[in-house]
Amino acid sequence: MKDKTFLMIPGPTPVPESVLLDMAKHPIGHRSSEFSKILESVYSDLKYVFQTKNDVLVYTASGTGAMDAALSNLINPKDKVLSLVIGNFGQRWAKIAKALGADVETIEVEPGKAIDPAVLKARLDKDINKEIKIVTLTHNETSTGVTNDIKTLVSYIREHGALSVVDGVTSLSAITCKMDEWGIDVLVSGSQKGFMIPPGLSFLAASDRAWEVQKKCERPDFYFNWETNRKSVIANSTAFTPAVNLFVGLKTALEMIKAEGLEKIIERHTKIAKGLRVALKAINLKLFVEDETIASTTITAVYPPENITVPDIRRILKNDYDIEVANGQNQLKDKIFRIGTLGFVSERDAITAVGSLEATLHKLGHKFELGKGVAALIEYLNK
Repeated sequence: MKDKTFLMIPGPTPVPESVLLDMAKHPIGHRSSEFSKILESVYSDLKYVFQTKNDVLVYTASGTGAMDAALSNLINPKDKVLSLVIGNFGQRWAKIAKALGADVETIEVEPGKAIDPAVLKARLDKDINKEIKIVTLTHNETSTGVTNDIKTLVSYIREHGALSVVDGVTSLSAITCKMDEWGIDVLVSGSQKGFMIPPGLSFLAASDRAWEVQKKCERPDFYFNWETNRKSVIANSTAFTPAVNLFVGLKTALEMIKAEGLEKIIERHTKIAKGLRVALKAINLKLFVEDETIASTTITAVYPPENITVPDIRRILKNDYDIEVANGQNQLKDKIFRIGTLGFVSERDAITAVGSLEATLHKLGHKFELGKGVAALIEYLNK
């Protein structure tokens, strides 16, 4: 059926109808007083989501743009950068740093694992000359469904004296992330995840310590320049031509986030994701991340049953039930599929997804008690 597709992928995520309707209005002038009022509201509400007192910069770019902005305003050639890698997007930090001429070292774990804070601390303790200037890390690794203990990791980085640069693309407005309280130095995110609008905007906030380092950057990026963009934020404007209608939609989405409240949003994500995993195990599916202490509440990776392929599961879900789930990435392609429970997702959506997955697997010949997954999910949600 046309126009019934439901996204249960890591992003883009579903967009509320009220946001879509506001975005569908005619564009307004980006230098108008009307747009300036929208920006004033957006800039204020972004501080609430980031849980910071500092300005949040907004770029008309993908989340990778904000990652580029983070490092291109801090790194000078030959600076020592330590990248903590737990998957595809942790690797992206290292690639960006290398492209900027940094001396990059990585601590990498196998997919499905998180960084052990003790391992990080041991490496930082060996850096007695304080050569490591920046440590990059991922809060929630979309490619595997693992969440790092950012609070502890950042505390060790701050104790060492380096800057922590954190990818919060799939954690902000979904997983607890307290920028100022935890001492995160740079935090970035993207619009098409927990912010509930389409792709096209990215966000960056920096601590006072990071701003001091930025002043010493020899060649800060032009478009992504922090200072240029901060001046515009202070003036309730933008440095360059923005994606006007995305900002309009963002204003509405942020108002929805504040109305629900971050604590309740995080509780909703946690409840749905844990319920989903209970349901998956009930129909004899194996989870890629079995340790609940590091399992993401926005993305769950699942192994296909024996003799059933990931492409077949995804194809039937999409063609017969209009539900999209994601394939694995890189070495995990066709080995796992990933179910997103991020952003504008409710208990009803989870029940629908599990029921559709059961129907899909039944068609493909998987052996399980039909209806057991849905029953397990409903029982969990009603606890």
